[in-house]
Amino acid sequence: MLKTLLVITIGLLPSLISLWVIRKTRLRTRSRLIQAAINASRGRIRQNFRPIEGDRYYLEGVGFLIGDISCKFNARSGYLRCAINPSGPCQGCRYYEPRD
Repeated sequence: MLKTLLVITIGLLPSLISLWVIRKTRLRTRSRLIQAAINASRGRIRQNFRPIEGDRYYLEGVGFLIGDISCKFNARSGYLRCAINPSGPCQGCRYYEPRD
């Protein structure tokens, strides 16, 4: 009887160790993926943050705008200057065209 239990235990031991290693690896992988997602979102927030320059102003009925509103390509947004030169500056921009 004791021999039979010993044989069964020795036979199941590699499977149990394998299941334990697989579970540990999955938990480690999951925690690494979560940490990578957190780090990526932090980096994205820092990357998209740009200090607002002095050309930001408030227009009644529209809200905050940046850039030269008289330009044809101005995005009329508080976050984006224009489609051609989004990071600016507007002074001396070679794509400037007056709005009709």
